[in-house]
Amino acid sequence: MIELYTSKTPNGRKVSVMLEELGVPYKAFMIDLGKGEQFAPDFLAMNPNNKIPVIKDLDNGQVVFESGAILIYLAEKYGRFLPAPGTADRVAVLEWLFFQMASIGPMMGQLFHFRNYQGEPQAYPIERFSTEVNRIFKVLETRLAAAPYLGGAEYSIADMAAYPWAKLGGFLGVDLDTLPGVSAWLELVGARPAVQRGINIPE
Repeated sequence: MIELYTSKTPNGRKVSVMLEELGVPYKAFMIDLGKGEQFAPDFLAMNPNNKIPVIKDLDNGQVVFESGAILIYLAEKYGRFLPAPGTADRVAVLEWLFFQMASIGPMMGQLFHFRNYQGEPQAYPIERFSTEVNRIFKVLETRLAAAPYLGGAEYSIADMAAYPWAKLGGFLGVDLDTLPGVSAWLELVGARPAVQRGINIPE
């Protein structure tokens, strides 16, 4: 049994999607970020960085924080959605997983913040992060024009990591009509029943 501590954010939804794809028993606990529950002592004992998501594996007591680390842990535990060590396919999946961690999430998160949580709009940060987000989507387009999934021919944790963020591209001003590869990938991943369930957890 896996316990998932999460909230209604793209980072949290990566892991609920993975758990739904695996079809393993888990229980989701909502961490209300607006109420500051991520600073509660019990939560900080699991993640001193006070961020969701966190999992606790009741099979062995292992606690894992950071969404990328959680996805890798679950993929290795259950032997799915991450190619075997020493293969080019595994390298590709990890490259695109870490591209999400280092670029997609941080840049989109900053743009969302400056567009929605800074009161009076500030031209410089909005322009700076809009430019970077659009550049990142062009990088995704280059990849997805050449392969159906980020890791190549097979669906993987790289797609699970990127999808909850990338689906918000249009909301942040990305013209998805100019990105047919990205648009096709969003439709392909979004049609998966486990993704449709996981993206709505917590309800």
